[in-house]
Amino acid sequence: MKTKNIPMRLCTGCGTQKPKRELVRVVRSKEGVISLDTTGKMPGRGAYICPDVGCLLKAKKAKRLERVFGCAVPDAVYAELEEALQRDG
Repeated sequence: MKTKNIPMRLCTGCGTQKPKRELVRVVRSKEGVISLDTTGKMPGRGAYICPDVGCLLKAKKAKRLERVFGCAVPDAVYAELEEALQRDG
């Protein structure tokens, strides 16, 4: 019997590798809009973060989302992401 492959992703905040389903996807669309992807299927460049505000703050401090997306991420986007993580988690 064949075992099912579980996709693993790296958290941009803490750097740990976890199953894709346990992480939250942050996506940058072609228009440059950065948002939280709850479905995991939105088109665009994605980065994964643990559903923990601490990991988001680590990613913000080290400017990891800027590096992944190749553009500046405004503080308003970080505040919106932090609020969404607190609400969902």
